[in-house]
Amino acid sequence: MSATRVLVLNSGSSSLKYQLLDMRDRTRLAMGLVERIGERTGRLKHTPLTGDGTSRETTGPMADHEAALKAVAQELASDGLGLDSPELAAIGHRVVHGGKLFTRPTLIDDSVLAEIRRLIPVAPLHNPANLTGILTARALRPDLPQVAVFDTAFHTTMPEEAARYAIDVRTADEHRIRRYGFHGTSHAFVSRATARLLGKDPSEVNVIVLHLGNGASASAVRQGRCVDTSMGLTPLEGLVMGTRSGDLDPAVIFHLVRVGGMSTDEIDTLLNKKSGLVGLCGDNDMREIRRRVDEGDEQARLAFDIYIHRLKKYIGAYYAVLGRVDAVAFTAGVGENAAPVREAAVAGLEGLGLAVDGELNAVRSDEPRLISPGHARVAVAVVPTDEELEIATQTYALVDGSADRSEGLT
Repeated sequence: MSATRVLVLNSGSSSLKYQLLDMRDRTRLAMGLVERIGERTGRLKHTPLTGDGTSRETTGPMADHEAALKAVAQELASDGLGLDSPELAAIGHRVVHGGKLFTRPTLIDDSVLAEIRRLIPVAPLHNPANLTGILTARALRPDLPQVAVFDTAFHTTMPEEAARYAIDVRTADEHRIRRYGFHGTSHAFVSRATARLLGKDPSEVNVIVLHLGNGASASAVRQGRCVDTSMGLTPLEGLVMGTRSGDLDPAVIFHLVRVGGMSTDEIDTLLNKKSGLVGLCGDNDMREIRRRVDEGDEQARLAFDIYIHRLKKYIGAYYAVLGRVDAVAFTAGVGENAAPVREAAVAGLEGLGLAVDGELNAVRSDEPRLISPGHARVAVAVVPTDEELEIATQTYALVDGSADRSEGLT
């Protein structure tokens, strides 16, 4: 097809992140972020990646997502990259929850919109905002293909023994209660990039991917397909995160209701926004936590140790699930930048063939790299994630008619 550009939109409740890419050579043409949508004063930071790449900032009322996207379109147009360009092939939307139905990128029509709406009860913080972004973009360019790329899609290959909770089957099915997993575009991208780093095809390797940001998740990827992941029905399950508790005895909730007198909403806020690292030590920034640890702060040390303990448990569990592990890959903000986290997570796992070379681990780079010594049986890698490129790749493959050839599809 002659049109080769893809606009990637990631709509939050009060924000809109975007990137424009040219899929001929997978280069970025522009990127930006609109913040404080619906508030008195919004802010748009736009960065054209052609020319001198100087960012531009504007502030002013952004009443809703339509106003925000129109402001973005105006900025793109001023760089000769307008939404009315015949070179724009499609708009790719990040959608957090796709349930069981959506296993791959999907052209958006009214039936797809209806299903995204039906999934709002299991993703009340994310799907409504994603839906708003889609509706806004469709209104501005109704003639253009709009593609939904789902965070959950990569994890739909999990076998039932990994996806099912051990509760009454009829109740689970009626209320769609199962483990869906999230961060799927990142896990897909990083697992394939790790295989390339090893000089192998994704179908030849087993990888444990550790996506460690403010939200954090782990996945076990066998021969390019996810067979287990740490997040569940919602992004609350699994690893210790910046503000989320991760794994928790469900009876804690009953206890807080009966003994603590807390409401459902209060408990929801506690577990999602006041737990994890911020609940343990008051900080959710790993850089600040490590600074406090280095200064002898015992509360920060305990938070760090709990974080690492949970991480090690999942590495060991997914090693057992996979049976053979070729690589462990660290990604996202903490995974890519916090050398002490990587070192501590692998320490003591030499019996599993895991080790980190101190000098290699200390290197800062934006490139995929190995940080394990040459003799290690299992490679340990740092692989920067690129969810926007993944969404663009999947979107373009679908509208270009080459979806069956796309690496991005499961």
